[in-house]
Amino acid sequence: MEFMDEIAEDGYQESAMIVGKDKDEISRAAASKDDEIDSGYCFDIFLKSDLIKLHESSTEYLIITKAFFSGMEENLSKMIQIVAIHKISHSSLPAKGRAENFQILKKAVAGKCGGDANIKYTWYSGSRDEICEIVMHGFSWYSKTAENQYRCRNSVYLSAAKFSFDSVLSSKVDDTGLRHLLLCRVILGMQEVVTGDCNGRFHPSSPEFDSGVDDLSTPRKYIIWSTSMNSHILPCYIISFEAPFLRGE
Repeated sequence: MEFMDEIAEDGYQESAMIVGKDKDEISRAAASKDDEIDSGYCFDIFLKSDLIKLHESSTEYLIITKAFFSGMEENLSKMIQIVAIHKISHSSLPAKGRAENFQILKKAVAGKCGGDANIKYTWYSGSRDEICEIVMHGFSWYSKTAENQYRCRNSVYLSAAKFSFDSVLSSKVDDTGLRHLLLCRVILGMQEVVTGDCNGRFHPSSPEFDSGVDDLSTPRKYIIWSTSMNSHILPCYIISFEAPFLRGE
C-alpha cells in the first residue's frame, strides 16, 4: 500500500509493529475510548464533504494513530483521545483534479531535483470549518487572525511528521469540544531555510527552491508559499481528538 510505504519513509518504520504485537493493545484502547465518547458527537459535516470514516481496527487507522502519538511525549499522549479519523476520498471533481495535479507536479519536481520530489507527510491545524473548506475548495488566499479579521495569506505552515504536538498546540476547539488536524502529503522539493518574519513574501527566494524550512538538518516546520499551497499540498486524512488540558485557543 502506497500510504504505508510513504509513512514508513517519513520515519515511522516502527509503526508496522502495530500490525503485530501492538495491534491488540491499540484496538482495546480504541474500543474503550469509544465507550467514553458522548453519543452527541457528530461528524455530519465531514460525511457531507464525502469523507470516509476509518474503522478503529483498520491498518490505516492504527498506523495514523501510532504516527500521531509518536510526535509527542508519552505523558502528553495519555491526555489526548482520538475520537475519529476520516479519509479524504478526492472523489469530487475539484478534489480529483487537485489530486491528479499533485501527481503531475510530483513528477515535474522530481525531474528538477534529480529524481526525488522530497515528499513528506505533515500536520496542519485549523478550525473544523477551515479544514472542511480546505477539503472542499483548497486553501484560501485569506487567513483569519486572532482578532477575527482577515489578512492575505502568504504561506502555509505545517509541522513535520515527528512533531505532531506542535500542531496539536495550535489547534482550535470546536463547539463539540473536539479539535482537528489534517495529515497531508507535501511536495517539498528543494528547501531553503526561512527565519524570522516573512510577511510580504509569497514565493521562494529563487526558482531553485520550492519550499521553506526552519532547519535543514532537523526540520520542525515546513513553509509552503501561497503560490504553491493548492498544488504542493494534498490533504489526506482528518484526525479528530479531544485534548481537555488545552484551554481556549
